[in-house]
Amino acid sequence: MHTLPTPVMNYAKETLARLVALPTVSAENRAIPETAQLVKELLEELGLQVEIHPTAGAPVVYAEGGGDGPTLLFYNHYDVQPADPLELWESDPFTLTERDGRLYGRGASDDKGEIVARLAALRWLQQEHGHLPFRVKFVIEGEEEIGSPNLEPYVEEHRNRLSTDAVIWEAGGVDAAGRPLVYCGLKGIVGLELRCKTTAYDLHSSLGAIVQNPLYRLAAAVASLRDRDGKVLVKGFYDQVRPLTDLEEETLGRIPDESPALMKEYGLNSFLGGVSGHALYKKYLAEPVININGIHGGYGGPGSKTVLPAEGFVKMDIRLVPDQEPRHIVDLVKAHLQEHGFDEIEVIALEFGEHPARSDLASPWVKTALEACREVYGQEPVVWPNCAGSGPMYPFTHMLGAPVLGLGI
Repeated sequence: MHTLPTPVMNYAKETLARLVALPTVSAENRAIPETAQLVKELLEELGLQVEIHPTAGAPVVYAEGGGDGPTLLFYNHYDVQPADPLELWESDPFTLTERDGRLYGRGASDDKGEIVARLAALRWLQQEHGHLPFRVKFVIEGEEEIGSPNLEPYVEEHRNRLSTDAVIWEAGGVDAAGRPLVYCGLKGIVGLELRCKTTAYDLHSSLGAIVQNPLYRLAAAVASLRDRDGKVLVKGFYDQVRPLTDLEEETLGRIPDESPALMKEYGLNSFLGGVSGHALYKKYLAEPVININGIHGGYGGPGSKTVLPAEGFVKMDIRLVPDQEPRHIVDLVKAHLQEHGFDEIEVIALEFGEHPARSDLASPWVKTALEACREVYGQEPVVWPNCAGSGPMYPFTHMLGAPVLGLGI
């Protein structure tokens, strides 16, 4: 396996420590301006032309430079998730700490570590060639961890300036056997909340004989949405799903089956629907799913409290695949609940979320990325048509028309 020279690796570790030290929690609007400024300075050290572009939320750091020829655009984000609960950390989350050859800190992987990996690689290329032998652009935003609410209008506004031959996405990694993963898309997502209120205030549970319990209604509503194997029962839910191409089917079939190791890691006896191998990866990566994130209402403290709650709510997310449209899926869920007699349940779209995106696996850029992975890792890379997670990839595939590849550290 190829490794970067020691000075470049030292630069990477020192730079990552500087970035991790900033508590850039977008959900709490912490350290946003100073992190954007540091990212700007780091990009300028590479000789790139850098600008901080304001948005309705956190600013986007844009950079451009390098030589002529093909253009690569790097998408990354400088914000991180909250570090809570702090008591579960073995070290300060905002101090980069090394233990047993691993680096720990909030953002050490997602996504400050990925930013530094790009910077270190480009720094090495400059040292090897005396210049960057191709053109590079960076779009580094500060709101990915809260759904990137301002990125799509940003890409639309700057689409001509962002023109590129290919996009290298923010994150990636290796599988359990150390094989590099390359992915070419992401699932979309939409968040929902189901609310039900049946009485003016909490009542004594003895009244449950004659008064409707909102938690029963919510439980019945949620149970109506899918079957025991996870298939969604909402009418029209699968109508917009884009059929997989022959190449996508073949690619899914070539993914090494790690289901036994995953079951052990997760503490499972089996996966939903008893799937494994090709069927597991097809279900995981290429099919939409409805998830329950939490059911809330009534009493949850110690002991017993004989209460009939007045109201309750359910938080959900729906993971989408091309070409499902978030708003349309919300409308289908509303129609399903009305059709099944749950008229009193209010459906709130927490956010219209993110569209799914998937690049063409036949793109020459995908072939080039796989060849690079073989050279660096000395083994065959694993290709996913798309990740099961979600992110703001759609504006790049839809508006820029460029193939997007996820490659990570």
